[in-house]
Amino acid sequence: MRVIVVGAGVAGLVTAVQLAERGASVDVVDRGAYLGAASCSWFAGGMLAPWCEAESAEPAVTHLGQMALDWWPAHIAGTVALGTLVVAPPRDTAELSRFSKRTTDFEWLDQDAVARLEPDLDGRFRKALFFPQEAHLDPRRALVALAARLEQMGVRISFDRDVSIPDLDADRIVDCRGFAAAADLPDLRGVKGEMVVIRTHEIKLHRPIRMLHPRIPLYIVPRQDGLFMIGATSIESADRSRITARSMIELLSAAYALHPAFGEAEVVEIGTDVRPAFPDNLPAIRRDGKIVRLNGLYRHGFLLSPAFARMAADAVFEETDGADRVER
Repeated sequence: MRVIVVGAGVAGLVTAVQLAERGASVDVVDRGAYLGAASCSWFAGGMLAPWCEAESAEPAVTHLGQMALDWWPAHIAGTVALGTLVVAPPRDTAELSRFSKRTTDFEWLDQDAVARLEPDLDGRFRKALFFPQEAHLDPRRALVALAARLEQMGVRISFDRDVSIPDLDADRIVDCRGFAAAADLPDLRGVKGEMVVIRTHEIKLHRPIRMLHPRIPLYIVPRQDGLFMIGATSIESADRSRITARSMIELLSAAYALHPAFGEAEVVEIGTDVRPAFPDNLPAIRRDGKIVRLNGLYRHGFLLSPAFARMAADAVFEETDGADRVER
């Protein structure tokens, strides 16, 4: 079986790995000039948080997302399995109760327990929620590691290839182009996401911290070398232009509210991109002759790509009766 995967974001690379593991001859093509250049995956938070996502996502996200907790450590190094901490400013502690009613598999922590998990937050939060089974990774390192794994498996990745999918010569074609596939998927919409990366060695965090707020909950994810990624904005727009002043203020204010040391941090990077989403915010796999389209991962690219890549591979090899496949 010769398969061409179009798109070298997280969905495309994970699908290519699963296809190659099943014995397919796989090539990956991407319109970007280099890895991450044309992929919203490059700006992701990298949180593997199926139970936290239940606060606003469909139950399928929690159920299928749990596969990621096993898949990523089995395929690349660098997955950190230290859970997720959810906090709220003192004036918004009611948000913790609301969050707890919509989620499961967490523990309530008091101030001392928070300090044991994150010593640099000692005395800053009286209560918190801890989701011990969750994990996180650095998306950029993960994409590089996937590309290296594919190279070892004999899979070629070609960049700067803006191809016409119907003209490709293969037994099957898997379309993982994200929002670039909107012309072929009329119900696909764009949801703009914005992020800021800052650097400071004045504070250390060991796991993602979600800061609850009645209007815009935000997260801060630690990375190597004193870097922290701040994100979670979701704007109904396909505009990929630069970050708005409002979002920049809210992102940095969230970090400062978590700990004042972030106020002296260096701003290293500001990024925006457009996430692909269907009307119900759930991914879908659709068949069109020899073309299998995987799209609509929305905010859950790293969380849901292992499960949906498996379904896409099933569709390629026609090893499913469709009962476990989301197809709309």
